Amino acid sequence: MVEALPPLGVSGLLPAGTLLESLISICSEITSIENFPPVQLKNISTMVRRIKILSSLFEEMQEMSNTLPPSSILCLNELYSVIRRAKVLTTNCIDGSALWSILQMELISQQFYVIGKEMGGALDILPLSLLNLTVDVKEQVELLHRQAKRAELYVDAREVRRKEDLLQMMTINSEKGKFQEAADLEKLRDIVNSIGLNNPVEYEGEISKLEAEAGKQAGTGGVIVVSNIKNLISLLLISKSTIFQDSQNAESSENHEQSRSSYNHQDQTSYQGMTLNIPDEFRCPISLDLMKDPVIIASGHTYERYSIAQWINSGHHTCPKSGQRLIHMALIPNYALRSLIQQWCQERNIPTMGTSTSSPDIERGSTKRKASENAVDHVSTTKAAADAVKMTAEFLVGKLATGSFEIQRQAAYELRLLAKTGMDNRRIIAEAGAIPFLVTLLSSQDSRIQEHAVTTLLNLSIYENNKMLIMAAGAIENIVEVLQCGKTMESRENAAAAVFSLSLIDEYKVSIGALPRAISGLVGLLRDGTSAGKRDAATALFNLSVYNVNRTRVVVAGAVPLLINLLMDDKAGITDDALTVLALLSGCTEGLEEIRKNRVLVPLLIDLLRFGSSKGKENSITLLVGLCKDGGEDVARRLLMNPRSIPSLKSLAADGSLKARRKADAVLRLLNRCCSQSL
Repeated sequence: MVEALPPLGVSGLLPAGTLLESLISICSEITSIENFPPVQLKNISTMVRRIKILSSLFEEMQEMSNTLPPSSILCLNELYSVIRRAKVLTTNCIDGSALWSILQMELISQQFYVIGKEMGGALDILPLSLLNLTVDVKEQVELLHRQAKRAELYVDAREVRRKEDLLQMMTINSEKGKFQEAADLEKLRDIVNSIGLNNPVEYEGEISKLEAEAGKQAGTGGVIVVSNIKNLISLLLISKSTIFQDSQNAESSENHEQSRSSYNHQDQTSYQGMTLNIPDEFRCPISLDLMKDPVIIASGHTYERYSIAQWINSGHHTCPKSGQRLIHMALIPNYALRSLIQQWCQERNIPTMGTSTSSPDIERGSTKRKASENAVDHVSTTKAAADAVKMTAEFLVGKLATGSFEIQRQAAYELRLLAKTGMDNRRIIAEAGAIPFLVTLLSSQDSRIQEHAVTTLLNLSIYENNKMLIMAAGAIENIVEVLQCGKTMESRENAAAAVFSLSLIDEYKVSIGALPRAISGLVGLLRDGTSAGKRDAATALFNLSVYNVNRTRVVVAGAVPLLINLLMDDKAGITDDALTVLALLSGCTEGLEEIRKNRVLVPLLIDLLRFGSSKGKENSITLLVGLCKDGGEDVARRLLMNPRSIPSLKSLAADGSLKARRKADAVLRLLNRCCSQSL
């Protein structure tokens, strides 16, 4: 039965009260599940556990439904969509055939993985700090959020082995028609027992589920898939007839075997067992069927057109195989693979695409029309989501413009969350006119407003077109002010990250570097910031120092001693970042002179040549080359006096990258000349 949806509000979002009632109701249906199926056990139990936590959240939010912030409504709508799909997937696993689920295990596991990730993505925009939740529920939701974001694809190793055994049994049954080895029959019994079939009634129930699945698949043109399902039915009948020997079961087995023989006769003997001998690269990863119309999607993976169209039209925006988000939904024909499949089919006298009868042709035409209609539905769904974000953004921008301190703080926080994920969100927020108001709020005396404003601008700047809008709004002076004198360390560090993001545009390197307090603010953060802040400051300084004039400014601001100290600071953990900036600064006279003043740097670089990362080794040898050239005799002598120098340089010359080997050879030659001169 198709679940009825609550009516949409004017904005395209479900009303808070009705939405929470629907969420609590659907969560209750899922969490009331007691007997989990023998397949996908961990994925199902994990999903049910997560939804129990969300149910507690929804129940507490129901008490405050009239005062929920707009971004929480958007989050709840996203969660409603995710939980509905979780319910359908879980119900299919419970009510469907266990044997068919084993064959489809990779796809089902991938679907659980995608739903889990989307749940984490929806929670990204939930403003927990604005909700009056109990500490226990808040902590559980925060933990769930972290777990969902870090979740990895889980495929049960036992189910993998079970599938391999099942495919082997299907091959034997298809090729020989019976089991000649007692061990094969015993393995079949183990598979059947593993899915909990212990009596004739349970066998008949599984057979009925398989027959229903065959009827469903028959309507999609999956002839070989249906043949697979019939093979599974045959395996069940063989297992049942050997375990339960009464006459009624024997008669039932005979009837089902006659039905299967009739089916195989209709489908041509050339199709028998072919799915089991199909090369993996010819199978659709979704249906496991021989592909007739292979197409390539944005991730680079190939699928049967109909199967991937169904996946996309059901609302998924990721690759089923890799989980990668698709940057477009175009289906590109894989002509090379199609040609190989046709050749393979011809060699085995299998009817290929284009040689089938008129009935399948009509069916394919119908499928294409349906896929086209679904594509329109998909586009309209995407537009509805964008419209919802647009209305939310416009509402929040209005609050930024006219609200009290409290309202502005809340609106800035919700925009910060909304801009955290999705390029479309960042574009829509900028189009709603948020940037000028956020720039104004950078000067706010309220520390939280300032922090939310600068972080939102940082998030918005990730979208390339927004960089120009932020600079045009005169934001950089205000951002630099926050970098230098921000009311919280997080504000200063996020301002540094914003400077880094904006300086990715070459012309902005010049204008940012020309601001007296920009570089000094970043250097100050190298000294005072957290590990993350120091890294942000170092990467921003590197970006600015790509422009030659800025290198001298960075040196004059006192960056060199701080960067050298960071090389020895294990807690900071930014050795490679500091080395990268130092290597760049050594390209100017002022930088090289300042670096030479430090007496501890040379022995440290020698150790990094041996034990540093590949990137660290390259930057270390770059520094040594610069230090040894043009009046660097003192550095050369110190290298010669250090017993680890020559072995470290020779090791790098032998095993380093091409660039590092060339520079190590240069230093070794220079040291040889120094030795000759001293003799």
